[in-house]
Amino acid sequence: MMAMLIASIAISAGLLALLCLGDPKRRRSIKLPGGVQGTTARRLLTAASLLPGAVFVLMGDAAAFLLWLGGYAVVGWLVTLAFSAWTKRIEASRQ
Repeated sequence: MMAMLIASIAISAGLLALLCLGDPKRRRSIKLPGGVQGTTARRLLTAASLLPGAVFVLMGDAAAFLLWLGGYAVVGWLVTLAFSAWTKRIEASRQ
């Protein structure tokens, strides 16, 4: 069960990182060309990243859902911090 929980958090984290990479506002602010995701792609990625939590809810495993939700929140902060540092490095290299 724990392996499935960790795998589901990792899958959600990967999809969240893809969302950050193609974020139009983030790419526009650091003047990166192309690679902007459309609205449909962003909605599909969002739904896919939340799918493991929905599976835990449908299985009736409240503990696994809450652990996944906490892990997803922590990973969300870590992904945001990583992309923020990446943005600062890109901006500093242009000056």
